[in-house]
Amino acid sequence: MTDDFSVYQRRSQSWLDQGNTLRVRLAARASALLLLGGVIMTGLFNGGYLDYEGSPWMLLPGKAASIVGMAAQEITITGLEHHEPETLLSAVGVQPGGSLMGFDAVQARNILQNLDWVETAKVQRLFPNQLVVEVKEREPFAIWQRGTAYYVIDKSGAAMSGLEATHMVRLPLVTGEGANVAAAELINQVAAYPDIMLQVKAAARVGSRRWTLYLDNGITVQLPERDWQQAIAMADQLNKTQNILARGIRSLDLRLQGRVTVEVAEFAATDTKAGDKKTVAGTN
Repeated sequence: MTDDFSVYQRRSQSWLDQGNTLRVRLAARASALLLLGGVIMTGLFNGGYLDYEGSPWMLLPGKAASIVGMAAQEITITGLEHHEPETLLSAVGVQPGGSLMGFDAVQARNILQNLDWVETAKVQRLFPNQLVVEVKEREPFAIWQRGTAYYVIDKSGAAMSGLEATHMVRLPLVTGEGANVAAAELINQVAAYPDIMLQVKAAARVGSRRWTLYLDNGITVQLPERDWQQAIAMADQLNKTQNILARGIRSLDLRLQGRVTVEVAEFAATDTKAGDKKTVAGTN
């Protein structure tokens, strides 16, 4: 009996060893197949063969996430004025109905606040399938012409991508190097004199030091490098008392303190030629 039991034990151990060997072989083959499949799928994705619009493969993460309640089923976005929700969602890599697995709200907030048209951003992930995004866009303040390019800028002078300057023709136009960062101070100062502000068509930054104003009637007003605020006040006073900006002149030169130089644009007298300049001592 003992010998028979020993034979049975040896046979049982042999069968167990064979079973373990078979399982190891099957596992190895399955792993190899999975690895090969993963390599093939990665190559297809990286090659762009499966990421075309409407591809069923691109919908799999969202479908899998929806099964476990992790899809972006409810997205709330507030604060957008000049941009579309799709632009914002694309920046953080989310699409309606897509997967929220692994979504990092802090990282998404940092991404949004690095966009040049976003001033502040707040992102909340409400489990399992809600996303709340609040943004405050930078406020368009002026159009900056640099060479042949036009940029919409905010008060700080930062250019904002995604905004077409041609769609914001009512904004003031400033030109020249450095005009973007100096525009807010100039525009705010000129705005204190509505009669002049209403006539200003553009302002050019000259040599990164001073401004020249271009009025809609063709007159240029050349401001000094220093004390230009007082020069604007002088131009406004001359316009109020002498209506100087409606007298058919070409330019009003205020670059020298206490002096006003006027370039005549038309014949003012029989002995005065067009383009003559007259200098008048200012009032100190």
